[in-house]
Amino acid sequence: MSTATPATRALTQARLPFRVIEYDYVSGQDRIGLHAAEAIGIEPGRVLKTLMLEVDGKPACAVIPSDRSLSMKRVAQAFGGKSAQMMPPDKAERLTGYHTGGISPLGQKRACPIAFEETALGSAEIVVNGGKRGMMIALAPSDALSATKGKPAPLCAD
Repeated sequence: MSTATPATRALTQARLPFRVIEYDYVSGQDRIGLHAAEAIGIEPGRVLKTLMLEVDGKPACAVIPSDRSLSMKRVAQAFGGKSAQMMPPDKAERLTGYHTGGISPLGQKRACPIAFEETALGSAEIVVNGGKRGMMIALAPSDALSATKGKPAPLCAD
């Protein structure tokens, strides 16, 4: 499998260190992030899922641990809005340039505000989708924030 994606190109261009982790993607999984964490042998709290949302009708991206759930109230607050809802998959694919199951917070086709669950940024390395199904990228949390122009925020339900 080729590891060249807009996500890896964005990190390479920014001269940020990362490593690619590939696994056998199985379609039809209910919880893709948990499946990925199990497949690569990394605890789910460090394997982050990328969720595309609309906050007051505007696109936004939330990156949270694969074993946690979003709080729409917290998401809206994090992006300075009143309400948040999940973006329809077809719209998320058009906006990001990635297919669902392979959406990365890095190298998206159209930039939108990005927030990472603040409690997920405490380890030396996090893992995010690499821009295609079955490919993950491991990198330092500070590099993920820098490359995405993201911000830490409380996003998860308790």
